[in-house]
Order: sequence, then C-alpha cells, then structure tokens
Amino acid sequence: QVRLVESGGGLVQPGGSLRLSCAASGFTFSSYTGRWYRQAPGKERELVAIIYSDGTSTIDADSVKGRFTISRDNAKTTLYLQMNSLKSEDTAVYFCNAQHRWFGYEYWGQGTQVTVST
Repeated sequence: QVRLVESGGGLVQPGGSLRLSCAASGFTFSSYTGRWYRQAPGKERELVAIIYSDGTSTIDADSVKGRFTISRDNAKTTLYLQMNSLKSEDTAVYFCNAQHRWFGYEYWGQGTQVTVST
C-alpha cells in the first residue's frame, strides 16, 4: 500500500523553526522526485521546494529562500522540510508529493498544518 505521511507541523511563534517529515512506504522512494507544497486559507496550492532522486534540490518559492531547506534520506524513505525564521505568512497546510522521475505518476500526503502565530 502506497503511503506518504507528513508529520512535524504545529503551532510556532514567529522566528521559530519546524522540521516537517514525510515518511514514504509502498514504493521505491529513491526513484521519485520529492516536492513540498503549501496551501494557505483562500489561496492556491504553492510549490515550495523540489528535491530530485539524485539529491539535487531547488527552493521554488521566493518567499522562503534562505529560510527553508529540503532534504531526503533514501535509506529512511523520508522527505524533510526544515523551516527556519518562520513568519505568519508561512501559515498553511503543507503537503508532500512524490513523482516518479521517468513515468510521472505521483502520490500525495494528507497534509500537515503549520501555524505561525504569537
């Protein structure tokens, strides 16, 4: 059974940090590109960061550059998003996504809520 399960979300004060995890199972994680998306209330889902199967990565959202880092551990079949210097505008539901590097089919996690507030 294919599963992507996010964890690590929660309530944090502005300036704080969180690390999101996305545990994958049921497929060959190392052959998949990993992505983190987020969706804030009333807004469209936004691509935050991408990490390819070879470990190279990019931060797609300009608003998080220099603050967020995407990584992966293929041995643990887990995708990570380290979020530092969090701002209120980072408040959103964060979703992980895995897409096969050649064939394009993809899987989604259920999302984890991140709330940045005093």
